[in-house]
Amino acid sequence: MAGVITRGVLFVHSAPRALCPHIEWAAGGVLGVRLTLDWTEQPAAPGMFRAERSWQGPQGTGAQLTSGLRGWAHLRYEVTEEASHGSDGARWSHTPELGIFHAATDVHGNVVVPEDRIRAALEHGRDSARLRAELGLALGQAWDDELEPFRYAGAGAPVRWLHRVG
Repeated sequence: MAGVITRGVLFVHSAPRALCPHIEWAAGGVLGVRLTLDWTEQPAAPGMFRAERSWQGPQGTGAQLTSGLRGWAHLRYEVTEEASHGSDGARWSHTPELGIFHAATDVHGNVVVPEDRIRAALEHGRDSARLRAELGLALGQAWDDELEPFRYAGAGAPVRWLHRVG
C-alpha cells in the first residue's frame, strides 16, 4: 500500500569517532532530514561511540537505512521497523564479524520464523545440536549474543523522536 507510514529506531551500538559524521549523513539522506545524533561513549568498547534515533517514514525505510550503513568496518547497529498496515515489522542487526541479519517481527517485536525455515531445521531433528544451531541461525542468536553487551551499555540512553508534521 503506497503512502503507508511506519516508524522505527536506529540503534548505532558502536562506531569509531571518525565514522560518526558519515553515519549521520547516510541516515539523514534516507530520512530526508539534516541529522545530528547525540553521540555518547560506548562503555562496552572503549574508544567507540553510540547513538539512537527514532524515525518515522514510509514502509521500507528500515531496509533503506540498513543498506545505507552496510559495509562500514567497525560499525555495530540495529534498525527496527514497526509493523504497519499491510506489512510485518522487521529488524536488521549488523556486526563487523557477522554481517547483516534480517528478520520479520510481529507487533510486539518478536522475531517471526517462516515455516520453511522451521521445516528445514526439523530435517536435523535427530541431531539436537544441529537442530539448535539451525533454529539459532533462524532467530539471529549469534547477532543477539554479540550485540547484547552493547545494548546493555546503552540502557537508559536518551532517544530523540523524529516526526513528520503536516
